[in-house]
Amino acid sequence: MTMLESIRRKLARDVRTAIDKPAEFRADVEYTIEGVKRGTISPRDVLIPALSTLATLVFVFVLLIPIYWVLMIALQGDGATLYSTDSAGLIPQDFSPEAFVWVVGDLFIPGAIVRIAVPFTDVVYYFEWPRIVFLDASNYVDTTSDFPRYFWNSLYIGVATVVIAMSLIVPASYAFSRREFAGRMKLLYGYILFTQIGGGLGIAALIALYTIFSSTGLTNNKLVLAVYYAAMAVPFNTWLLKTYMDSIPVSYEEAAIMDGASPFRVAWEIVLPLAKPGLATIFIFIFLTGWMEFIVAQLVLRPENYTLPVGLFSLVDTYTVPWGRFSAFALVYASPIVFVYMFAQRYIESGLSFGGVSG
Repeated sequence: MTMLESIRRKLARDVRTAIDKPAEFRADVEYTIEGVKRGTISPRDVLIPALSTLATLVFVFVLLIPIYWVLMIALQGDGATLYSTDSAGLIPQDFSPEAFVWVVGDLFIPGAIVRIAVPFTDVVYYFEWPRIVFLDASNYVDTTSDFPRYFWNSLYIGVATVVIAMSLIVPASYAFSRREFAGRMKLLYGYILFTQIGGGLGIAALIALYTIFSSTGLTNNKLVLAVYYAAMAVPFNTWLLKTYMDSIPVSYEEAAIMDGASPFRVAWEIVLPLAKPGLATIFIFIFLTGWMEFIVAQLVLRPENYTLPVGLFSLVDTYTVPWGRFSAFALVYASPIVFVYMFAQRYIESGLSFGGVSG
């Protein structure tokens, strides 16, 4: 089973678990209530976990109050503002989904005609489907935002950043972890020192980089920006993945070599599957580098290639800020990261712990 197949199966299992979870929770509650009635379960054993869970929920709610406040402002439409207590409250009086409709815009599948010709014959089949509309924004707002265009620009840069960075990080991490060569650790420390710790050098490099971009006509190029993000992400994430690979026993590779596996098969079928938590962790970190970065994108991109952070900033006018739309834009912008983190949570936690592999 390949690594991609393994990830696909785990994602499918996660989806099934998420669907079955409410029914399992209901069954557990019914079993506990029935056990208390019969006397097989002590009420004290139920009360303590229930109070602990309640306290945890209260703590989480307090942590989420800022996000809840942003959500309430977004649901109050254009009239909401951060400068008035009228917009603040756990349950505001007026709700309006217009801000979210303005951000998302029209949701539809465009109509198309597909032509399929049968080889060596004159037979041609045409398949046509109409335009399918899920949400017509014109029924709710006069105009819509440029969020879809910003979204695709951010997605393009994020995916390109991940592909470029991972193609360098994975072999480099494996080499630093498993191969011996002169100056191996000094090279790795220097790698980190000059790219992550030297803040002043980083600013100088940024200014020099912008000068090079301008003089060579590479500004407003999404792929070049992705290359820059990948270059920034490679050192730290190489260190991170190398540290995780160090925890994988070498005996696994030695056993595979004794069975006649080639070095490529050892790396692809032994090391990488065992390094999935580390790979998931650096995947999130690298994707966030391209998805969240604002300063360089604001500096080099023009409006047609704006990413989501730059598009969010463009909502700020000189004299006014549409806080309702701004809040809705920010929430929709952050939502993909939440979903990705929820699916990759188990790998990220184990990857950050740098735990060992049970033999």
